[in-house]
Amino acid sequence: MPRSVNSVASRARRKKVLKATKGFYSSGKNVITVAKNILDKGMGYAYRDRKAKKREFRSLWIQRINAAARIHGLSYSQFIGKLNSSGVELNRKVLADLAMNNPAAFEKVLASIK
Repeated sequence: MPRSVNSVASRARRKKVLKATKGFYSSGKNVITVAKNILDKGMGYAYRDRKAKKREFRSLWIQRINAAARIHGLSYSQFIGKLNSSGVELNRKVLADLAMNNPAAFEKVLASIK
């Protein structure tokens, strides 16, 4: 009985890897063994950095809120403390957007907590 090899599935697997590595540098785009390793590494970075992106944006929002609050004589921690004690439920993303794009509305928020 002849040996049975599933070349259709094997080729599909290789094509999937090479399609994903399209545009990579040097042999990372066309040599299957190199492309597989580079793709694995890239997917690991992608997973890690989806988590890191959230941390980086929160840090950016805090810096923007701090800068806007200091213009009005409050530190970031004082501002957030007063915000929580007054019961205003705006998250940091919204506060940072107000501070950057709508300073008048940010001043109203400040006035409501003072």
